[in-house]
Amino acid sequence: MDERVKSYNEKMQKAFDFMESELATIRAGRANPHVLDKIRVDYYGTPTPIQQVGNITVPEPRIIQIAPWEKSLIKNIEKAIMASDVGITPSNDGSVIRLVFPELTEERRKDLVKEVKKKGEEAKVAIRNIRRDGNDAFKKLQKTEISEDEIKKLEDELQKATDKFIKDVDAAVEEKSKDVLKV
Repeated sequence: MDERVKSYNEKMQKAFDFMESELATIRAGRANPHVLDKIRVDYYGTPTPIQQVGNITVPEPRIIQIAPWEKSLIKNIEKAIMASDVGITPSNDGSVIRLVFPELTEERRKDLVKEVKKKGEEAKVAIRNIRRDGNDAFKKLQKTEISEDEIKKLEDELQKATDKFIKDVDAAVEEKSKDVLKV
């Protein structure tokens, strides 16, 4: 792969990785600790990722358990979860916090699939914008440094990378949609 195309390929990879991390936070019937990834807990005045203040486990398919390393953090963790968009009320027994995920209704599953598809579309738009930026940069080079044939070659290479990432996005969206719809 040409060095000039490689940087755009890396940007497309980052857009794809970001979309995958976004999809991981969408809950699909089962308890998935990744739904807590964006939550920050007030830890002595510093917003800290929830994974850094306690041990997160999934003892049963629909329960996430958070065991804080300091018992004094239980209230702060509960507050952070309540303020987030997880949509589940935490319960605690004084030493651990439990999040019990209810069964998803059919309507909620369909809404989640729409959200998954929307995130997939956003990723595709980002990837296509990267391709456009690359093609514009190659066209500017034509005036000074390289021939039309080389430009065409670079654009073809960039298009192949774009097609690959779009296909990967579609596959990831399809996989997550099946996961969400599975009862």
